[in-house]
Amino acid sequence: MDITKLTIHELRDMLRKGEISSEEIVKAYFDRIEETEAKLNSFISLNKEEAIKSAREIDKRLKNGEKLGDLAGIPVAIKDNIVTEGVKTTCGSKILENFVPPYDATVVKKLKDEGAIIVGKTNLDEFAMGSSTENSAYKTTKNPWDLERVPGGSSGGSASAVAAGQVPFALGSETGGSVRQPASFCGVVGLKPTYGLVSRYGLVAFASSLDQIGPFTKDVEDCAIALNSITGYDSKDSTSINREKIDYKEALVNDVKGLKIALPKEYFDDSIDAEVKNKVYEAIKVLEDLGATVEEVSLPHTEYALATYYIIAPSEASSNLARFDGVRYGNRVKDYDSVEDLFVKTRSQGFGEEVKRRIMVGTYALSSGYYDEYYRKAQRVRTLIKQDFEKVFENYDVIISPTTPTTAFKIGEKATDPVSMYLSDILTVSVNMAGICGMSIPCGYANDLPVGLQIIGNAFEEKKVLRVAYTYEQNSNFERKQPKIGE
Repeated sequence: MDITKLTIHELRDMLRKGEISSEEIVKAYFDRIEETEAKLNSFISLNKEEAIKSAREIDKRLKNGEKLGDLAGIPVAIKDNIVTEGVKTTCGSKILENFVPPYDATVVKKLKDEGAIIVGKTNLDEFAMGSSTENSAYKTTKNPWDLERVPGGSSGGSASAVAAGQVPFALGSETGGSVRQPASFCGVVGLKPTYGLVSRYGLVAFASSLDQIGPFTKDVEDCAIALNSITGYDSKDSTSINREKIDYKEALVNDVKGLKIALPKEYFDDSIDAEVKNKVYEAIKVLEDLGATVEEVSLPHTEYALATYYIIAPSEASSNLARFDGVRYGNRVKDYDSVEDLFVKTRSQGFGEEVKRRIMVGTYALSSGYYDEYYRKAQRVRTLIKQDFEKVFENYDVIISPTTPTTAFKIGEKATDPVSMYLSDILTVSVNMAGICGMSIPCGYANDLPVGLQIIGNAFEEKKVLRVAYTYEQNSNFERKQPKIGE
């Protein structure tokens, strides 16, 4: 038996029956990391000694008959823009190369309280700005399905680690699709929760009105388990919503009879790869045959979504990243002639090209004389995009589309063309701007690369999204494959 191919719920059941120990599980995953990491570059840092120590503690508690949660003794990887006490958090940037946080993010604390074992921090585009994980200051993560291709971004390290069996699950973060897009490219499940459902306390901010933390898992049941562990009100996050705690495992119902599914025509236009569309249509047919009603709808302001996103997100980034100046936060250059020279040299040498580009775009959009023309106008269009979704959800339970316009592209293919790179987010950014939830699950392969099915739900309707995803997963008839890394 290969432990690294098992899901969270399979590992949990074996642990509870005493068929395996947490220490055996953790060591098996570190063996897998040692075997594959040189080819993939999923991780920025590893936490082996502490992880094995934590696993032994869980084994003791299990032997003592303690009743533990679903994640007790299960390894997890954390995207390196989510702070972890005593473990470096770089955000994929040289400016935070030596930052060791003095506290845990709320989601990390929740995972530790559940008994999850943190094995390491995963690679990302610098400050989560990118769609390919090529913008990391440290390394380029590879797609386990084809080492010449990107894993998506910005949470590419987390997606690659789960797809390659380096961990059973991982956390990523989303600002414009950074969980769903890499989940699609790597053939795993990825969920972007509703804004306010999961605390962002301890997530290094990129664009505060858009950022959200979400899980990567191997299947939908694992996604519900992971979501259960990280949701809940947090007084340390002013955007956290105080709602009744929900058990998302209750959504794992194999039934979509009577549900109404909307297909936005703008998400199926000629810019979407024909093979990708075919796989998504095959998945929709499965749900239709199971009793769901499927109808075409329109989200008329979709054509403005990408332009709007790339004004709002850089504007917020330019404000959030102002703190990294070598005085308040971040590494400081050694040689400088004045305070101004210190700021200029620290930020010029500390940030990569994509981060600088977005800071400049955002600063321009917020500057005197242009604020109304760009930022205020973008916020108005954002409201129209949100209203488009609200109108559809008056009559439909979920919206379905491809997650990405294409399968994973080649490393370097879009690196020198930012606009082409930004277009890979065209089907995901609207969900972030509307603050609703979305999920990507595998629905087949095009040219031996995974294709993602995107299921979008209204605010706080993750249960409906999980129900549709679970039903499709239980009834899909495509042959599931495992990536053969480097073979």
